[in-house]
Amino acid sequence: SLFNSLVQYFTLLPVSAFPTVFSSSLVHHELVAKYSHLFWVPGSQPDLMPYLLLAHIDVVPASESDGWDAPPFSAQEIDDFIYGRGTIDDKSPGILQALEYLLIKGYVPRRGFYIGLGHDEEVSGFKGAMSIVRVLKQRGVKLSFVMDEGLAILDGVISGLEGPAALIGISEKGQATVKLSVAMLPGHSSMPPRETSIGILAAAVKRLEENPMPRLFGQGPERGTFEHLAHKFKLPMKLIMSNLWLFSPLLGRVLERKPDTNAFVRTTTAVTMFNAGVKVNVIPSLAEAYVNLRIHSAQSLQEVLDLIQLTVGDQRVKMELVDGFDPLPVSSSDEKSFGFQIIKKTVLDMFPTVTVAPGICIGNTDSRHFKDLTNDIYRFAPVWFKPGDAQRFHGINERISKKNYEELVVFYSSLIQNCDIQKLPEPHSSVHEL
Repeated sequence: SLFNSLVQYFTLLPVSAFPTVFSSSLVHHELVAKYSHLFWVPGSQPDLMPYLLLAHIDVVPASESDGWDAPPFSAQEIDDFIYGRGTIDDKSPGILQALEYLLIKGYVPRRGFYIGLGHDEEVSGFKGAMSIVRVLKQRGVKLSFVMDEGLAILDGVISGLEGPAALIGISEKGQATVKLSVAMLPGHSSMPPRETSIGILAAAVKRLEENPMPRLFGQGPERGTFEHLAHKFKLPMKLIMSNLWLFSPLLGRVLERKPDTNAFVRTTTAVTMFNAGVKVNVIPSLAEAYVNLRIHSAQSLQEVLDLIQLTVGDQRVKMELVDGFDPLPVSSSDEKSFGFQIIKKTVLDMFPTVTVAPGICIGNTDSRHFKDLTNDIYRFAPVWFKPGDAQRFHGINERISKKNYEELVVFYSSLIQNCDIQKLPEPHSSVHEL
């Protein structure tokens, strides 16, 4: 059964869980960087440009003592849900299970495709995904599109939206980690100066929190998301979202009120670490703070750094970029976009009542490393997210329903078969010749 296959996936080697995949003469498998997996399934029509399905097999830590209802690495079934770290982020057993079933049926694809499973996505994919990219580059591979984790099917999550929406990520926000530090001569707490290193740094951090990055709603891919979803809202939101050329500033002010929607509006600023002091009676000579920023598509990394410097406005505060990168390019999502339309068709074939729209990933995935191999990267998995499910992501009681796991397998199976068409049909035109 599909459920037993999932249990196998979490407890046995992939070779045991997917024997047909690993024994088929059609599938070429190799280990990359010791732990990542790369599969190549050649198509019967080699002139068709291949694509790549991407996932990762590493997970963030989890402990039963955190309050899980089931041991976090047990894949235990409770009330038709499978509990376990990695069930939604993002071991993606559905991809290999779909290929297993297709091979058993004797299926041979017309369009060749790759499957990449990185082993260190949760720590930026520098060894796994980047090594897979290097292998493909050495072989001169060019990809029609890449599909990775990212967005999902949201049901009851977007306030005011009637019905579920499948958001296909066409870009990701950029990211930066900045270290702020203040260095002074140490002193005794009985004779404190007017300002300490902690006080100066705390004031700088406070200015960053009180002066968020500019509101940029409507200037990036998020505008297309709301335009596609407009017809599923009631008045007056339908009117506002259908006329974002006029109402973008108004909607931006509404969205910035909540942390989860504020992420669509601007580059977010989060002070995540603050270190200072070694003894209660010593004025510390050094205070440090780390700030994590997720960069809106309408800004660059350098623009964000300049704004931080301007907002801090104190030469005593040293700013250092620890690491960072610009927002990712925006992939195509129009009627002629092969990858987007194939994913959209597969979603609608399975879930006819779902509204499909392009979206923006506020987090980052392994797919960003593949931008030199393709013009189009999409971030989506048909995982259903209902209210409260987002907190399970990297949190307690991560789970997937048995039904949704089956849907994942069917989705990837259908997607692989849908990709066999040579080209998309011509878009329907509303213009009629007389």
